[in-house]
Amino acid sequence: MSATRSIYMDHAATTPCDPRVVEAMLPYFTEKFGNPGSRNHRFGWEAEEAVDEAREKVAALLGADPKEIIFTSGSTEGNNLAIKGAASIYERAPAGSAGRGHIITATHEHKATLDPCKRLQKEGFDVTFLEPPRDGVITAEMVRGAMREDTILVSIMWANNEIGTINEVPEIGALCHDRGVIFHTDATQWAGKMPTDVEEAKVDLLTLSGHKLYGPKGVGALYVRRRKPRVRLQAMIDGGGQERGFRSGTLNVTGIVGLGKACEIAAAEMGADGARLLALRRRLEQGVTSRLEVTQVNGHAERRLPHIANISFGFVEGESLMMAVKEIACSSGSACTSASLEPSYVLKALGVGDELAHSSLRLSLGRWTTEADVDFAVEKIVTSVLKLRELSPLYDMYKEGIDLSKVEWAHH
Repeated sequence: MSATRSIYMDHAATTPCDPRVVEAMLPYFTEKFGNPGSRNHRFGWEAEEAVDEAREKVAALLGADPKEIIFTSGSTEGNNLAIKGAASIYERAPAGSAGRGHIITATHEHKATLDPCKRLQKEGFDVTFLEPPRDGVITAEMVRGAMREDTILVSIMWANNEIGTINEVPEIGALCHDRGVIFHTDATQWAGKMPTDVEEAKVDLLTLSGHKLYGPKGVGALYVRRRKPRVRLQAMIDGGGQERGFRSGTLNVTGIVGLGKACEIAAAEMGADGARLLALRRRLEQGVTSRLEVTQVNGHAERRLPHIANISFGFVEGESLMMAVKEIACSSGSACTSASLEPSYVLKALGVGDELAHSSLRLSLGRWTTEADVDFAVEKIVTSVLKLRELSPLYDMYKEGIDLSKVEWAHH
């Protein structure tokens, strides 16, 4: 085993582009470079045809109609368009109130959902941030309990990006439809990994991103329901009226072709990929937890995506742990927040203490992860944690049977 070996276990942050995706994109950089908005020559027609074909592939992955797919730059833009766009159209104040309507989301959503909701809060909307239970799963009952007469929008992700837990999306969708409330789900980690049917799940708006499913960065899609009900959105970008007026601007044809191909591959290979990844994730979690005490796997034991493992290690300092396992590309939280030294807000929302939240690793596996990669990671993590614990006086006290919660520390 080479000392300089480096393995990639951060697929929840981004995935490598599948070579089949790159191959599909290449002609659209040089030979078929037309603008799909150019309707009077072959170059434009070719580009438009490629976009239409990609739209069909994305729709097929979601069980949607191609007309319901809007291309975006990725999930952050998609979430902003869905949440702010729906809030602007459906705002309604209850009788005798100055508010603009009520929105429900959860405290452990991605920042690309939380921040638009906080912006709307400042603009006069009332937002309920549901607190997840320890297992991280948001249930339909929790949403039902938060609903009010003036609730206009619910935004709950299909699966969490840090702990992989799967929320009760079809049940929440059914509840929202019964109440006439628009339901948005951020499916960035879910789409392409798990079977999706927006009709069955009663989803009105769904966001996905190309680079999370072996497609290129900088391209994504937003599903917008067209019937029962027909969902309307306020556009965030005005201009040439592309994408049914929801999202003006010349389309990123190469990226869209890549996204379409990635969705086509995901639809065909999802079952086999999922089963293989689940076996690898269990091997990883079992390998680490069977050899190290005071560790915990975060999130629900069963309701979890096959490719994400989030493990906390007691008596280990977070930054030291990340340095010790630098041969493993992984993260201590979401890629979008990993520049911050704060413990993961997702784990804190589950009630995980600061120390454990700080010393957590998110290990996310992918299409080309092997058993050898997993075994290398297990070995590296176990030896690193044992080494770091040798330096921890708290760990010595724990081993001596001292109840650390009852120790009174002197403050100087």
